[in-house]
Amino acid sequence: MSCPLGFVMVGRLEESARKAAQWLVEKTPIRSLRDWAITFSLWPVHFTTSCCGAEFAATSAPRFDAERFGFLPFNSPRQTNLMVIEGTLTKKMGEAAKIVYDQMPWPKFVIAMGACAIDGGLFYNSYNIVRPKDILPVEYFIPGCPPRPEAVAQAIIMLQEKVRKGEWRKA
Repeated sequence: MSCPLGFVMVGRLEESARKAAQWLVEKTPIRSLRDWAITFSLWPVHFTTSCCGAEFAATSAPRFDAERFGFLPFNSPRQTNLMVIEGTLTKKMGEAAKIVYDQMPWPKFVIAMGACAIDGGLFYNSYNIVRPKDILPVEYFIPGCPPRPEAVAQAIIMLQEKVRKGEWRKA
């Protein structure tokens, strides 16, 4: 099969079709449209293990209204592309977080919020604590105990800017 641009695709049809689709999607207009769509469809799955869940809920409440950013909380990991780890991760919950992360479709992002998620918080010297950065590729950390809803909104906006610029593909 010959293309007008001088490409000749031979071999397995499935592989050639996949390469052609990837080449088409990486063209600038389509890539820009895709990045814009991903920017405004960051749908987080809740991974609440501590008190940070209350602040995350406040972010989605009417006062702060995270939905206006295109940030719509979902419950199932199979329809989400953002994991927000809200608080302490024990070894057992770390394994569950990894399973949930693996179930999420590509592209996927991780935000860790709270002092417990960053470095263990009150439990920094416990034998049973896992830091999210050790098991998942964390995009942004939100400091605080618990962090304010404004900080969560700031992290969302920063992640949206990163996606809009296309920097998420480089990682």
